[in-house]
Amino acid sequence: MDLRQLNHFIAVAEELHFGRAAERLGMTQPPLSQSIMALERELGASLFARTKRNVALTPFGQQWLEHVRPALGAIAELGIMAERLREGTAGRLALSFVSSADYSILPALVRRYATAFGDVEMTLAEATSDVQIEALVEGRIDAGILIPPASALPAAIAYRPLLREPLVAAVPDSWAEDGRLELDQGRLTGEGWMDQPLLLFPRHVSPTFHDLILDHYRVKGRQPSIRQRAIQMQTIISLVSAEMGLALVPASLQNLARTGVRYLPLAGGAPMLETGLAWRRADEAPTLRALVDIALQLAEPSGP
Repeated sequence: MDLRQLNHFIAVAEELHFGRAAERLGMTQPPLSQSIMALERELGASLFARTKRNVALTPFGQQWLEHVRPALGAIAELGIMAERLREGTAGRLALSFVSSADYSILPALVRRYATAFGDVEMTLAEATSDVQIEALVEGRIDAGILIPPASALPAAIAYRPLLREPLVAAVPDSWAEDGRLELDQGRLTGEGWMDQPLLLFPRHVSPTFHDLILDHYRVKGRQPSIRQRAIQMQTIISLVSAEMGLALVPASLQNLARTGVRYLPLAGGAPMLETGLAWRRADEAPTLRALVDIALQLAEPSGP
């Protein structure tokens, strides 16, 4: 059977008159009758009970009509769906992000995108920068919010900065209260705090971020005492809460409130960390292009 036959069936079923159905379809009655008979032969059952005076649906025809109508309706929607996919108002989008982005650019980006493109199925996954770059190259995600490596990204990957923010010290609240750390108007002063145990993440996770922290120590002529390593920012903050040490984290992480943790700005200038959006240059998907546009609209003026 084909769509033409199904449309013929619907017309006769609604008109219950071959002449009116043929006129509605813009054809003559004999070809319409032949089309219906061919359809009945293919189905192996009669669709209509015909007499000289009237036409009626058979019980089989009545039940089959209930399936044909929604099927034809779905087919009619295919053209509309194709247009929406072309425009990027429907489809799928896979976005990964570093954990610190969850407390800075990510919420606003997701909220604005979901408001503008509510029918796009967006999947979110937290991942470290190195994992995101690999996933982008392999086509497993569409875009990533990451900390760029010091070396060049793969040639196939496009990148635009979104946010630059200072690092702050996340310290156990008790350390700030018992005088273990030098404070001046709520800022961490002196260099004595550099003698305290440092909580850090492995270098392969984000070499740029890792080296930014160690370089800050080296500039001061210090060698950090790394007590514990952890991959996730949330885990590092939990370790700070447990008084295992202090950590240097992006200022936006202050939005992660944790009992027993205090965030202190660094006096005398703090290292600046950049976070940006990466995607495949060759990917022209409308859903991705819309995400890039929104992300750049949200970017700091000093970003792109």
